[in-house]
Amino acid sequence: MRTWFEPEETEEYEATRNVLIRRCLSWADEHGRPADELLLAAAIEARHHSRDGRLAYWDEPQIRRYLLAWVPKYVVTPREILEIAPEILRTFLHFLAAAGLRDPRGAAPAAADDAITRALPDFREALDDPRLQGLAKFWAQTALDHGNDLAGPGALRDFKLDLDAGRIRYDRELLNQLLEARFTRTEPDLEEERGFLQPPVELPAPADLAAAAAGSTTVRRLGALAGWAGEVGRPLTRPGNLTLADARELSVLLGTGEESLQVRTSADLPQLALLLAWAKRLGLVRTARGRLLQAPRAAPLLRDPAALWARAFEALPGLGGSITLGGQAAVLGRCFDEVLPDVLNTLYGMDDLPVPRLAETVWLACQEYLVMDGTPEPLKDLWRRQSALDLERALEVLADLGAVELTRGPADELYSSDLDHDDQALPPDAVERLRGRLAEPGLLLARLTPLALRSVREHLLAQGRDAPLIGELATAPAAELLGVLSQHYPPREAAVELNAWLSRPGQDVETLLRAIRGCPFRTRAAAMLAVLAEALPQGWALIRTLRHDPVLAPTALTFLVDAGEVDPGTLDQREHLLLGAENFLTLLELGGPQVLVEQLRSMAGHGAYELAAAILDSGHHDAAGLAELRELVAEPLRDRPLRLIPGTGTGTRPARRKRRL
Repeated sequence: MRTWFEPEETEEYEATRNVLIRRCLSWADEHGRPADELLLAAAIEARHHSRDGRLAYWDEPQIRRYLLAWVPKYVVTPREILEIAPEILRTFLHFLAAAGLRDPRGAAPAAADDAITRALPDFREALDDPRLQGLAKFWAQTALDHGNDLAGPGALRDFKLDLDAGRIRYDRELLNQLLEARFTRTEPDLEEERGFLQPPVELPAPADLAAAAAGSTTVRRLGALAGWAGEVGRPLTRPGNLTLADARELSVLLGTGEESLQVRTSADLPQLALLLAWAKRLGLVRTARGRLLQAPRAAPLLRDPAALWARAFEALPGLGGSITLGGQAAVLGRCFDEVLPDVLNTLYGMDDLPVPRLAETVWLACQEYLVMDGTPEPLKDLWRRQSALDLERALEVLADLGAVELTRGPADELYSSDLDHDDQALPPDAVERLRGRLAEPGLLLARLTPLALRSVREHLLAQGRDAPLIGELATAPAAELLGVLSQHYPPREAAVELNAWLSRPGQDVETLLRAIRGCPFRTRAAAMLAVLAEALPQGWALIRTLRHDPVLAPTALTFLVDAGEVDPGTLDQREHLLLGAENFLTLLELGGPQVLVEQLRSMAGHGAYELAAAILDSGHHDAAGLAELRELVAEPLRDRPLRLIPGTGTGTRPARRKRRL
């Protein structure tokens, strides 16, 4: 059971959504909790159509996004049902935890309960504000208020006829407000664009990061600049620049190497000009009465190198005019504040990315900010080369800050392996340039330092992105640990994280196996077991021993048959039935009841029901899955009700109610 899908995986997502709703409704019945099919679907949809798309990850911002924005804007149902949306969300989040599906990096159940409680006053206000609804909800709610839920055949046509005939009243003033807000409202669209997946990263201890910040060349220079300005200050020329004599003195003090440059004014010393602009933006220095002075409130920041580093890194995108050689008129200078964060996100988690490869993507981004219609090719090529040089200048600034490590060497073939792909985003001329450049020795290579990794990760998390950190799952429950590793961690990082988890007292392989045995979803149990097979040195030996496990035997058998280690012809009748049950229950999760019904009919024809009955009598341990198979698959395959088959669990599930208040 996956809880994350790419936006284009529509069928896979919908199948999982249906399983989650079915299982949650049953769980709610068993535990006396309120549940509503529509609101459960809405909660799942809200997370799928989000920046990270993790259905089982809920923290306070996501809880508030759903209750205060998604429900008021999209969910069409009677008001008395809308009002219980917070309680339905509680049910869903507790179900995720009980089923081992919760993403442990989100809020724990108790913390989620508190977040929902805190949101209740604002939720009621949001429901009372009709301006928060979308246009689609406005018309759907209008239809529902007039007894038409738009679901039946011809319902939409009848609604339009009644509307055109004036038989349906609606709030014209509110409609005009919604139309106006559609074009003027500035808050982000709830249908968020999915962020690119980010690889797990490792970070040193906080003390090591603080030491690295204190050792930053730029941090040292900014502190020295503020101290040099002092409380008395330094005189400025009429245009507001340092005198050349003071600028040369400061250049020697800071070690910028610009003291011997022949320039007309101190503003022509690029490194010094950048540092002055940086210090002013950070509030370290100020100008008053024709002098440059240390700002009175700068002292606490100057005493804290780690905080100064973080503030300097945060301010960097706004300094494009001081970094690019053409200033704000440069191609990259015009969009520096937009492009630099993308550059940092691209470098995140990557090892020694070739700068020429990065330069081509930067040039592609720059073209979105320029009007190039009718521009001669030689001029466009000049702009491209200029943007590449300005990118290198920006990377050198980042290197002085201690945010980027620059080296020279050959490019890893990873960075040229996709040049021939049909879905290549780069234009043909860029691909041709890169073929030659990436084959050159001694290329400039860039990677983020741990300091920058930490800061970029914080930005990604603030944007609602998934940014895994090695070690953050060290105390996670076993089921939740394996669930995250199976979906969000590549094999190498999964092995590192799993071994770190196993190194803690009381956390061992048997604990992991108990979690897999307790998993109520076949596809998820298989994915969890696959993590152990790939990440543990004894992984496949463990799978072989599980062939006779009373619970995990069907999953282990599937692994061994698929790997070619077990010949299906050597299985006894019991193992054949268990293997069949595992496969059919998996198909029920992945494809839904109708797909499984069709599969059984194609395999057994008129004997499809007998095949389903044999599976139900297989002794497979998954009582919940067998109950669904009985109700949703076996029952439709025969005319008369299916009798309970001994040994298959606790019987059928209670009849599902669409809404339980």
